[in-house]
Amino acid sequence: MSNRFAKSFTAAPQHIDELGHVNNAVWLQWVQDIATAHWTAVAAPTDVERYVWVVTRHEIDYRGNVGLGETVSAETWIPAPPRGAQFERSVEFRDAAGKRLVAVRSTWAMLDKASGRLVRVPAAVAAPFLP
Repeated sequence: MSNRFAKSFTAAPQHIDELGHVNNAVWLQWVQDIATAHWTAVAAPTDVERYVWVVTRHEIDYRGNVGLGETVSAETWIPAPPRGAQFERSVEFRDAAGKRLVAVRSTWAMLDKASGRLVRVPAAVAAPFLP
């Protein structure tokens, strides 16, 4: 079973900045969108109800961009086991020709929804996301 998850995004008018391409803040929104979709698609429903993820760091490499109406394919995966309450997530966005446009490495931390406190990622929660 692959631990990779894919989703497509199409640049709409509200995504375009004064330079005529997708704004940097939109790429981050799309990172959050695919990460959330991956979590809700793969995690056990009880884990989705109990835990929430917050970003503690983003590292982004921009190698290209897209304009209005263009679609990118995004793929995300968890490259390594968690460390305490955190694990890293990779996201890559590619254009229709398969060229990597944006690569993101993020660190996410798990919170218990009820208490709002950081919690160590349980092995059973992490297992479905690992290679």
